[in-house]
Amino acid sequence: MSTPYIPCLDLGSYINGSEEERKKFSDELGRAFNDSGFVTITNHGLSQDLIEKLYENIKAAFALPLETKRKYEKPELAGQRGYTSAGKETAKGAKTPDLKEFWQIGQEVTDGDPVKNEYPDNEILEELPEFNAVTGSIYKKLEENGTHLLRAIATYLELPINYFDKHVHNGNSILRGIHYFPIENPEIIPDDAVRAGAHEDINLITLLIGASADGLEVLTRSNEWLPIKAHHTDIVVNVGDMLQRLTNNKLKSTTHRVVNPPRELMKTSRFSVPFFLHPRSDMDLTSLPSTIDAEHPKLYSDMTAGEYLDERLREIGLKK
Repeated sequence: MSTPYIPCLDLGSYINGSEEERKKFSDELGRAFNDSGFVTITNHGLSQDLIEKLYENIKAAFALPLETKRKYEKPELAGQRGYTSAGKETAKGAKTPDLKEFWQIGQEVTDGDPVKNEYPDNEILEELPEFNAVTGSIYKKLEENGTHLLRAIATYLELPINYFDKHVHNGNSILRGIHYFPIENPEIIPDDAVRAGAHEDINLITLLIGASADGLEVLTRSNEWLPIKAHHTDIVVNVGDMLQRLTNNKLKSTTHRVVNPPRELMKTSRFSVPFFLHPRSDMDLTSLPSTIDAEHPKLYSDMTAGEYLDERLREIGLKK
């Protein structure tokens, strides 16, 4: 069995480094995304204090009474803003909903860009005065980090370094706070009920601030599940389906899941906060000509990011 390549990379060496350091970062990022589809990132500019405030607020939000949380649930938004209660999202191809509830924060357009008209307003969580400010700060910092990572990917793909910039400026990205709730009666849940069923992410790349507990696993090329260990201050980054489509599978959208804890920890919660970096809805996801040849025939039909997102939201049950 070959060990998948999941390096820990220093983002500061790319943002502030020499041309040689930037090239090394880009090559290692591309190699990992071509192999396992995952990396971990350090030196990303998020302070420990801000991360701790984020998790304090996320935990407090989910600790609110269910009737309070449901004030912020808007089914017509397909889980793209505010609260989404348990039992609403099912991994593609699965029969049983994931054991989780979540809260989503979207793009705040402040520069007059007409794309603002495409996005619903974020829900303002009145019960927690710091919540929107803290999650908004995290959103902008992860969006900035994601832009740097996509520039490194563009270099690896031999594209202009700013290839993705116009597509992700005011993009349709989502910050999602997730609560994998305690399993109080594990003996009565369905055998196939898990915290997050095996799936691939929809977007370009995902940036996940280290979760509050273990459980994330990635499916290797040898078809074995490998636990991903990351420090609470690290960011785990993986490829999503949109980048896989764009690169005709050169960069892998890796299957991953969140497994249930050992029985002695079943009654404990797990929290995580992924940032799903999406482009604007009009981005063309047609596979790059440079990724198509006789050995690598074109695998995907042409569609925009908006069309693909709509298709996937229906597949996972968030949109009817």
